[in-house]
Amino acid sequence: MRFLSKFYIDGFILSILATVALASVFPARGTAADVVGVLTKIAIALLFLLYGTRLSPKEALAGLTHWRLHVVVLASTFVLFPLLGLAAHLLVPSVLTDDLYTGLLFLCLVPSTVQSSIAFTSIAKGNVPGAIVSATASNLLGVFVTPLLVILLMNTTGQASVDFSSIGDIVLQLLVPFFIGQLIRPKVHRWLSRYAEPTKLVDRGSILLVVYSAFSAGMVEGIWHMLSPWRILALAGVCCVLLALVIAVTMLIGRVFGFSRADRIVIVFCGSKKSLATGLPMATVLFASQPVGLIVLPLMMFHQIQLITCAALAQRWAKQAEEPDAAVAR
Repeated sequence: MRFLSKFYIDGFILSILATVALASVFPARGTAADVVGVLTKIAIALLFLLYGTRLSPKEALAGLTHWRLHVVVLASTFVLFPLLGLAAHLLVPSVLTDDLYTGLLFLCLVPSTVQSSIAFTSIAKGNVPGAIVSATASNLLGVFVTPLLVILLMNTTGQASVDFSSIGDIVLQLLVPFFIGQLIRPKVHRWLSRYAEPTKLVDRGSILLVVYSAFSAGMVEGIWHMLSPWRILALAGVCCVLLALVIAVTMLIGRVFGFSRADRIVIVFCGSKKSLATGLPMATVLFASQPVGLIVLPLMMFHQIQLITCAALAQRWAKQAEEPDAAVAR
């Protein structure tokens, strides 16, 4: 890492790119995909267990009561994104096909990610308790809000329904490990503070597993071969512009409303992301009789771009936080 830093190359970004390359050449299929899925769930549960051990009950309570922060994040996820998605209809048919636009609008309606938003917030030295509450609230509300927005803003031929098991998954995989971490915190907090490297390994490892799992799914589905290279490049460009606009707006809102540096990091990471894990199952239900592979392609592409972009931002802000004069995230 020190050698790479001399050339301004971040090792974590290279790890993500290497993971994408690995998934492109050796995607997880069949039993291997099941194993990767289980490992990813274990890593995420361990991640939230460690978050619970690192946060004092006072800090966790502060995260619950910071309502201004959560309102801004939810507004970015379920108001700003949908408005930008509707505006993107101007790109049809010159840049996007009808199916790709349907997918782009759908990506704008799904909730924020949980694990990667919180992991990046932790890496960047942001408000982790606030990120936990904001990201979890976005996912819980998204189970109901996303299908409602799809019905209101899109024409779907399938019967829209809500999978209530998603709530149980969030509780069991995220909240239960977090509260267990809170319970065992008095016994392990000092040890974890002394040995911080295992926590960093879980932070970054969980993200790499998510990247590998998501990109493997795309390769197995063969969705990259359904479009011409021009359409794929155009879609990538649209996703990059969409992410850049949202990040710029969330940064501006954080400053205008006087949020602290730690809170602005939460607003950017939780407010600019979209959940592939939540979006894919919903798309399967909502677009049962339509080309689901093409419709979810924008979400899958945006997911990869957001991970790489936010990883770079997290590393940059983490370095700024370590500097004596680092008062704000630029």
